[in-house]
Amino acid sequence: MRKIYFIFIFLTVVSVFGSLSATKMQPKIIFSIDLQKEIGSTTWIYIQKGFVQADSLQADLIIIHINTYGGEVLYADSIRTKILNSKIPVYAFVDNNAASAGALIAIACDKIFMRPGSSIGAATVVNQNAERMPDKYQSYMRATMRATAESHGKDTIINGKDTTYQWKRNPLIAEAMVDDRTVIPNIIDSGKTLTFTALEAVKFGYCDGLAENLEEVIDKQLKISDYELITYKPTIWDDLKGFLMNGAFQSVLIMLIIGGIYFELQAPGIGFPLAVSITAAVLYFAPLYMDGLAANWEILMFVIGLLLLGLELFVIPGFGVAGISGIVLVMGGLVLSLINNVDFNFEAVKTGAISAALLTVTAGMVLSFGLIIYISSKIGSKGLFKKMALETTLNKNEGYIGVSMVGVEMVGKTGIAATVLRPSGKVRIDDVTYDAISEQDFIEKGTEVKVVRYETGQIYVERALSIEK
Repeated sequence: MRKIYFIFIFLTVVSVFGSLSATKMQPKIIFSIDLQKEIGSTTWIYIQKGFVQADSLQADLIIIHINTYGGEVLYADSIRTKILNSKIPVYAFVDNNAASAGALIAIACDKIFMRPGSSIGAATVVNQNAERMPDKYQSYMRATMRATAESHGKDTIINGKDTTYQWKRNPLIAEAMVDDRTVIPNIIDSGKTLTFTALEAVKFGYCDGLAENLEEVIDKQLKISDYELITYKPTIWDDLKGFLMNGAFQSVLIMLIIGGIYFELQAPGIGFPLAVSITAAVLYFAPLYMDGLAANWEILMFVIGLLLLGLELFVIPGFGVAGISGIVLVMGGLVLSLINNVDFNFEAVKTGAISAALLTVTAGMVLSFGLIIYISSKIGSKGLFKKMALETTLNKNEGYIGVSMVGVEMVGKTGIAATVLRPSGKVRIDDVTYDAISEQDFIEKGTEVKVVRYETGQIYVERALSIEK
C-alpha cells in the first residue's frame, strides 16, 4: 500500500513539473498593430480587426506602433475606448510622432515606449485648415485627455511613516497638451501647448522607456527573450472599406446621390446621372451595411424618402406633406446609417457620433446644391457637359417653325371687316374668317381692310382706303 502511495506522489510531482516546464517553454505571443498614418476610419478598422485577431491567438501582449500627426477625434476616441476596455495589456511604441489624436491613443495604453528623438503631445483640436476649433471642442478634448490619464490610477509611495499617492500619469499634463492656458510650474508656461520630447516624457511619467525599435522594446525594456512577434497585416478590403467610410468621401457620395437624381429628373428616360446616383448610393450603404451600422430598415427609409419625393414631383401638384416627409426620410436614412444605434436605442452611440453624422450628411447636401448650380451653369458651354444640352439652331428658312405660317401668305391681301375692330376683331378674306388686330383706331364693320403684317401668329390690318391714299 505504501508503495502505491509513493508511486502516486511521484507521478503527481512529475506531472506538475512537466506542466510547468511546458508552460515555461511556450513562447509569449506579442501582437503588433501599425498606426502609421492619419487616424481615421481606416486605422479604426485596423484596431478592430487587430484586437479580434490578437484575442483569437490568445496573445499575451498587444503593442501599437504609432507614428502619426493626428486625425479625426471621433475615431481616436473609439480607439482609446477599445484600448482601455481591452483584457489584453496594450503598450504603445512611439516611433517619431504621437501628435494630437496619436497622443490620446498613446496615453490610453498601459505603457508607453518612445524612440529617442520622438515627441508626444500637441492635442489641440483643429479643423481641416489647421485652425483652432471653438472652445466647446477643446473642452471635450481636455476632459477626454484628463480622463484617459486618470484611468491608469495612482502609485502608492511610502516614505517612512508617510504614505502619499501620486498619479501614474499626471492628468494636468494631459490637459496641457490640449489647452495653452494650462500652467504647470517647471513644465509649461501659459500660452504654449505642451509637447514632450522622449526624454521629457520619461522625466514626467509619460514614457516608460526608450528603444530604437519594437524588438528592442521587447528584449531590453520588457525583458522577454522567448516570444513570437505577429504583426497585423491589413487587406486591400480593409483599406478600401476605410476609404469608403471616410467622412469626407461619404459627403461626396451624398453629393453624387442627390445631384444625380436632380439631373436625371431634368431629362426624359434613364441615363448617366441616374447611374451615377445608384453607384454612389451602393458605395455609401454597402460598407456601412457590412459593418453592421446600416440596418435594412434604415436603407428602406432612404428608398421610401426618394419615392415620396418622386411622387411629389410627378404626381401631386405643389410641394406639401409628401415632399417634406421625403426629405426627412432621406436625411434620416443617411444619418442613422452612420451611427451605431440598435433600432431606436441610442445607448451604444458614442458622444459626438450623431453630430458627426449630421455634419457629414449636411456637408453632402450643401455640396450637392453647389454641384447642381455649377453644372447647370456649364451645360451648353465648353467642356464635358456640352453634350448634355441641345445646341442645334432651328432656322425658319430651313423649315423649322413653331406656329402656322398661313398668315404670312396673306400679307398684302384685302378683305372686309366682319366685325368691329376695337382694335381686335374678325376680318373676312377670300371667304375665310380670321382674327385680326387694327393698326389704327377702331374700324367699323364692312370697311375694306388690307393685311399689312403677320407676327407671332397674329394678322394686323389697316383700312384699304387709307393705304391707297
